[in-house]
Amino acid sequence: MKWGILGAAKFAREHMAPAIHAAKGAELVALATSSADKAAPFAAFAPGLRVLASYDALLADPEVEAVYIPLPNHLHMEWSLKALAAGKHVLCEKPMGLQVADYDQLIAARDSSGLLAAEAFMIVHHPQFIRARELVQSGAIGRVVHVETMFSYNNASDMDNIRNRAETAGGGLRDIGVYTFGAARFVTGEEPVAVPYAHLRMEQGVDVFAQVAADFESFSYGAVVTMRMFPQQGVTFHGDGGVLRLSCPFNANVADQAELILESKANQRIHERFPGVNHYVHQVENFGVTVQTGAAYPCPLEFSRGTQRMMDMAFAAGGV
Repeated sequence: MKWGILGAAKFAREHMAPAIHAAKGAELVALATSSADKAAPFAAFAPGLRVLASYDALLADPEVEAVYIPLPNHLHMEWSLKALAAGKHVLCEKPMGLQVADYDQLIAARDSSGLLAAEAFMIVHHPQFIRARELVQSGAIGRVVHVETMFSYNNASDMDNIRNRAETAGGGLRDIGVYTFGAARFVTGEEPVAVPYAHLRMEQGVDVFAQVAADFESFSYGAVVTMRMFPQQGVTFHGDGGVLRLSCPFNANVADQAELILESKANQRIHERFPGVNHYVHQVENFGVTVQTGAAYPCPLEFSRGTQRMMDMAFAAGGV
């Protein structure tokens, strides 16, 4: 599958473009940017890369079959719909939309086009999450009682960053809260029924600290998501027969090595490590397999819609 990228974003340069280049069955053939300086690092590892001056020019390129969109949040919906209309499969950074209604529109556009459109929610492609889901849903920790998640970093010194700006739909929940919310939903297979509490601290119109409590179908949930604390991440599934911890669930191989630790009341302890696994590469490869074979995609838009529903509930509970 031949890929094009809309925009020379840092994240695309450091993670997704190399992943497309490394993935089996994928080839990075085009990049849309008006900056030769920004294009140079991409061309360095993707020989023959065509650099196009505009996003529209890339969408008009007949060789490009799939488009990866790493643009600021407020542009995701617009360019995803444009790419589908141009006949391209779409993999767009999260959040693909800003409210549940956006996902309804994206799902309708996907279905009418017959193309694959998906949010780049890479963690569900990592074997640590597939293994965690298998363990939890098979009863390895007994009945799930509580799920605890946290994800933090500190960008207070970079107030011009798009994550710190309301006009680009920034904020910690939209940037990294999707991982804390989606992790609980993916592993347990359950959905939140209520968000009774959300404390949101706002700066410049975006949430920089969020403490969220939710009630799922059969367990309670808590999350801390912030752009104003020392970097930390983790997910813990507490059961009446054991506990399962993911020590580096979201930035595997960047923040630390992905590890899964299970402790049970039978004095059983399982410690599994996942060195060298690149979930971005797995994401690209799974995307290609779905397009080529029709196999179910691990993170369909319906799943992303569920995370956005929880996001909408948290904003409402926080008075935003």
